[in-house]
Amino acid sequence: MSLKKMTFRSSPPYGIQKEYEFENGYGASVICHQGSYGHEDGLWELAVLWQGDLCYTTPIANDVIGHLTEAEVNDHLERIEAL
Repeated sequence: MSLKKMTFRSSPPYGIQKEYEFENGYGASVICHQGSYGHEDGLWELAVLWQGDLCYTTPIANDVIGHLTEAEVNDHLERIEAL
């Protein structure tokens, strides 16, 4: 995976956000906090980004994707980078 930029934010007790940006203009926001899908099990929620904004018009997702393991997040990141 070739990242242009990766930002990590932690704000206990609320949770964690990782933001990825790829050379193709796409990216992802990956979160685990009290309002995210899967947080109660320590799982991640992913949203696809286009030039830093939420994007619901990709073949990957038309909404956020919740209840993801770390491995599933990595699979989605590779697909986003390949768009």
